[in-house]
Amino acid sequence: MLRTNQSFLAYVSNLYEKQNRKEDIIVRSFEEGELLVSQNEEVNKVILLREGIVKCSLTEGNGKEYILEFSGSGEIIGELESIREVKALCTIEALTAVKVYSISIPYFRKLLKEDIVFNGFLLNVFAERISNTSSRASYQQLYTVEESLNRLLELQSEQDIKISKENMAAYLGVSVRSLNRSLKSLLNKDE
Repeated sequence: MLRTNQSFLAYVSNLYEKQNRKEDIIVRSFEEGELLVSQNEEVNKVILLREGIVKCSLTEGNGKEYILEFSGSGEIIGELESIREVKALCTIEALTAVKVYSISIPYFRKLLKEDIVFNGFLLNVFAERISNTSSRASYQQLYTVEESLNRLLELQSEQDIKISKENMAAYLGVSVRSLNRSLKSLLNKDE
C-alpha cells in the first residue's frame, strides 16, 4: 500500500550532495493537501520523495477519483512522463508535509544516458510497479470489498499511516457509501 525505496533515496541523496551544478537537483517542500503534480499538466521536473506521504490518483471521465497508490520516501514521480514526453498521467497530492528532491529534466535525461546504476534503480521501480499493480488487481477481482478493506486496514495499521474514508474508498474503487456498508459488516463480524 505505501511504497518506499530507501536504496534509491540514498543514491539520489548522494547525487544531490555531489552535484556540480546546484540547480540540477534542488530540495523543495510541500504542505499537506498541496499538489505536487496535476493530471494532464506539463511535467517540468522529476521528483524523488525525501520524506512524507503522497497519494497518486486518476480522475476518470465520470469525475470519480481512483487512487493508484500511496508513496513515501524514495519513490519517484514524473519519470514516465519525462521519458515519454507526455503530460502528467495522474495527480500527486501531499497527504502529509513532504520534502522532495526536484530533478531538472535535462539532468534526468543525462542520468538516463550516462548512469547505469540510476537506470538499474528505475528498472527496479518499473518492475515493482507492474508486480504491485498486478497483485492488487487480482486481489480486488478475487476477494470481496470487505476482504480488501480488511487488508487495507491491516496495512494501514502496520505502516502506521492514517487514511480518510474518502481516500480508502477511492483506493478500493468503491463509493464512500459502499465503504461504510463494508465497515459495518466488518464490525458485525467482530461482535
